[in-house]
Amino acid sequence: MTGIILHHYDTSPFSEKVRLMLGLKGLGWSSVIQPVVMPKPALTPLTGGYRRIPVMQIGADIYCDTQVILAELERRAPEPPAITGPAWAVNFWADRAFFQATVPIIFGELGERVGAEFIADREKLSGRPFDVAAMKAAAGVMRPQWRAQAAWIEQGLAGSRWLAGANPGLADIAAYMNVWFLARNLPGLADELLEGLERVRTWRGEVAAIGHGDRRELDNLMALEAARRAEPGEPPDHDPADPLGLAPGAPVAVSADDYGRDPVRGTLVAANPERIVIARETPELGRLHVHFPRAGYVAGPAKP
Repeated sequence: MTGIILHHYDTSPFSEKVRLMLGLKGLGWSSVIQPVVMPKPALTPLTGGYRRIPVMQIGADIYCDTQVILAELERRAPEPPAITGPAWAVNFWADRAFFQATVPIIFGELGERVGAEFIADREKLSGRPFDVAAMKAAAGVMRPQWRAQAAWIEQGLAGSRWLAGANPGLADIAAYMNVWFLARNLPGLADELLEGLERVRTWRGEVAAIGHGDRRELDNLMALEAARRAEPGEPPDHDPADPLGLAPGAPVAVSADDYGRDPVRGTLVAANPERIVIARETPELGRLHVHFPRAGYVAGPAKP
């Protein structure tokens, strides 16, 4: 499969999940490095206002959130299979509960060294203060919480090299994300919290060894040009029983339900249990299809 463009930055833990999936599938891809903070002038024309990282682009199809990115990679490159058993549940846990334990541990330690621009951006993203003192206080509570969740990984590896079974898969990649994020920022503390969890310590090295596939760097203007030259691919089937109750062609707005809730408006292309796809018409890029997952996102009729 060719034409995969990943808009990301190297320190992003959510991007690490996608990079590992690309490695697991043995895929080549183009890397477009986006700013860590807003503005993101080469990203928002593609997404219509969605500002979170990563975003995957294949021609004029834009995939927002790792959930739909990973599902699309599995659909387009089904071998080796990566999404089996309870993998989506593991992924949702890693994105939410485990990540929310990781963040205060890291920024409780490093927050005073973070620049004002980053703090202002993350306050706008989350809708609440970037309170270093509160994160310092929470870190003491969250360290045992983090270790308890890491111990679930240890239990999941009993009798198997991988959480996914005989071969690595999404469950491994998702569970690894927060181990990677903590170890990248506070390696000594990560080693301390993983003390005695020997299966996890071995497994983390094996997950890292999956690698990132065949990466090459791409200029962001070339990514915009790729979208301008392309037409969206065939959309997924629309589910007429979808609880949204809207037919294709209806104006809709989609936003995350946790943070980064900037709505993206467009015309409904399809909605089903996995994803919602909306069309956006832009003078500079033409017609784009923007894909969002259903779990963790809300959608409804767009207000005038």
